[in-house]
Amino acid sequence: MHPYRAFIHRYQPITNEEWARIADLLVRREITAGDVLLQEGKVCRHVWFLERGLMRYAVDDVGTEVTKFFTVAPYCFTSQRSFNTRQPAEESIVALEDGMLWQLSKDDVESLFALPGWSAFVRALTQEVQFFTEEILLDLQRKSAEDRYRTLLSTGDPLLERVPLKFLASYLGIAPQSLSRIRKKIAAAGRS
Repeated sequence: MHPYRAFIHRYQPITNEEWARIADLLVRREITAGDVLLQEGKVCRHVWFLERGLMRYAVDDVGTEVTKFFTVAPYCFTSQRSFNTRQPAEESIVALEDGMLWQLSKDDVESLFALPGWSAFVRALTQEVQFFTEEILLDLQRKSAEDRYRTLLSTGDPLLERVPLKFLASYLGIAPQSLSRIRKKIAAAGRS
């Protein structure tokens, strides 16, 4: 089974006919670490399925680049607000690793809404992303950076091994030096 179809199937089974229509519109892209899929200030015109790799969303906060979040394969991603409103994106999306993705244009995505399976898939995925976003916001309000880092550790999050520390620190809302102190503190506590 095609990896994208398998991903869709986790949320909503689709018919062979629906898959044939989706597959006919997909554009395969190999990406290299550092590739910018979306530049802040440009309109996002695609939705992507990341089959292999790791993406980083970053915003410019008065001259300082801040990591909003990451997308780890296999998953779908876009700049939701920019894609849906056709307004300039407030973030950049950059590949942190070499990888491979499948791309759909805005017009193609819109045409696929005629398919019941596609519509149900997009609804379910959008709901999951909304829940995930709410969870991140609650964590930012209720947990310290150290507690958020400990959560990543306890869940065995793949970000810990794959994301450069400066981006992980930015994601946690702290300086790289602060993350180093947290890591040393946790390591010391584990040895005692």
